Amino acid sequence: MSEGLRARKKRETRLRISDIATGLFMARGFDNVTVADVARAADVSVNTVFNYFATKEDLLLDRAPEVEDLLARVVREREPGETPVTAVLRDFLDALETGHYRYGFHEAGDDFLRMVETSPSLVARVREMGETRERRLAEAIAEEAGADPDDLTPALVAAQINAVLRTVVNHAVRRMIAGERADDILPDLRERAEQAFGLLESGIGGRYTRR
Repeated sequence: MSEGLRARKKRETRLRISDIATGLFMARGFDNVTVADVARAADVSVNTVFNYFATKEDLLLDRAPEVEDLLARVVREREPGETPVTAVLRDFLDALETGHYRYGFHEAGDDFLRMVETSPSLVARVREMGETRERRLAEAIAEEAGADPDDLTPALVAAQINAVLRTVVNHAVRRMIAGERADDILPDLRERAEQAFGLLESGIGGRYTRR
């Protein structure tokens, strides 16, 4: 179904406001820019900004809905014979190979990551996104498996997958912030991810294999 003119204009306006906001945040620092500053630079009202973004943090983290749904989508779309563990590892390695941003590690991300680390409100929002991503993953696993509402296993599996991703990516991010190039980190990151997910496979890997 093709995108209508009204929907396209709304999408383009949202993207323009986010791009302008990101430029201001990068130039001045997140905490030194107000929503009014963004509205003025984008030539819109403050109310218009909030029509598109619920919070100031969402102006920068504008891909939050996609990130929060990522693991649940990967699990729902996995191939026959794949477990949630193997599906997430496959998608993570694909993101590394293609330089995609979806797991928070990419060549141009070091300045962005430094800015997030210096703002308590951004740190809190990123943590909230991770918690939402984990909860939606657990819901996707439980729904597909027809798990009993009192069964904690889907939540435990989701928590372990999310913890492995967070640990591996944070390790790489710290190295980027310290000045290492993403290309130099990539081989080690790939190896560490395979090792970490291998530990999961030996424990929970056989659960929820797609038939």
